Amino acid sequence: MQAGDPDFQGTWLDDPAHRAFLVADARRALDFFDASPRAGGGFHLLDWQGRPRPTALQELHTTTRLVHSYALAHAAGRPDRAGIVDQGMDYLWRRHRDADHGGYLWGLEGDGIADGTKLAYGQVFVLLAASSAKLAGHPDADRLLADVTEVLERHYWDEAAGLFRDEFTRDWQPFSTYRGMNANMHGVEALLAAHEATGEVLHLDRAGRILRFFIDGQARAHGWRIPEHYDQDWRVDAAYAGNPVFRPAGTTPGHSVEMARLLLQWWDLAGRPDDGSPAMARALTETALASGWNHAEGGLVYTLSLQTGAVDNPARYWWPVTEAIGALATLIKLDPLPGDEVWYRRLWDFAASHLVDHERGGWWHELGQGNRPTQTQFPGKPDLYHALQADLFPLVPDLSRVAAGLARGRVLA
Repeated sequence: MQAGDPDFQGTWLDDPAHRAFLVADARRALDFFDASPRAGGGFHLLDWQGRPRPTALQELHTTTRLVHSYALAHAAGRPDRAGIVDQGMDYLWRRHRDADHGGYLWGLEGDGIADGTKLAYGQVFVLLAASSAKLAGHPDADRLLADVTEVLERHYWDEAAGLFRDEFTRDWQPFSTYRGMNANMHGVEALLAAHEATGEVLHLDRAGRILRFFIDGQARAHGWRIPEHYDQDWRVDAAYAGNPVFRPAGTTPGHSVEMARLLLQWWDLAGRPDDGSPAMARALTETALASGWNHAEGGLVYTLSLQTGAVDNPARYWWPVTEAIGALATLIKLDPLPGDEVWYRRLWDFAASHLVDHERGGWWHELGQGNRPTQTQFPGKPDLYHALQADLFPLVPDLSRVAAGLARGRVLA
């Protein structure tokens, strides 16, 4: 299946064939992930065929991302036939929320706690889920939003630095001096959604402070590549290598394009100040694509050396492609250059040919040699969030307020 009409004169964002492709892919993916709810609460992780994988582990980012994704789909006019938003909101409040110590537990298994760690990465996804649920009109969104906002304020926000701290034990003891870009990046995403849901200016201001540190500060100083890892004083830790999925060594092209999109969303919500944000977003995107694209087989490599920009980890996952699509779509909406359309079509042609499962729905999460799907880091298809956003972001006309744009267009109805 082609991603769009190759002969269409103009941007694919306006191409009826491409827009129909996006809608069809989103619907197929949602149909696939309708199998997620687990009897008694929580969600299954799914294999390639959409069957529950044999694990009872439930991690916080899985719960929150499903709530966010189905809330966006609800805004776009697609009924939540599986009751995922209701089940996810209930599970967040009853099970992930730590009634003894506050905050939200990272890992649950059955009736027990598999991992009581309190990671900022997980807490900000609770803020995203609560904000998206509020935008979708869920009756339990306000209590979740108020609770997680207080948790982030009390434990994670470093006012002097204007950034989020990273990790605590279950009873709020700091157990490392690590500070990271990834949790802060998703913090920006969640703060922008919270601002859209509540109108609270503090959320927008804090998102701007995070973006300024990592983009106008760190990326500008490192050839428009963003260092991933820092010490407790927010100095770059170039030697750090942690969890290969969440904290890979070096710099990550997929995060650069994700930050570029978030920067433009913040800039739009902030009234489009004359601060150079569009130029910085373009520099991040163009550097990531030039350095990270696999010219032999396509796709974006996972990590680059911070010092040289050379390929460090050549693994090719689905999510950097989805985030590059989001960044290019945003740049095209704002002020397109000829190369933007070339890259946008290249990314979607690659995704349609090698990542999208046209038969069952959802995207393959990793490609090996010959662009064959593999399962080295990501067994099955555990994630809807990245690919669904790649489908939905191009379908709205604005840079920000995606949920509102989807609600106006009802593109999945």
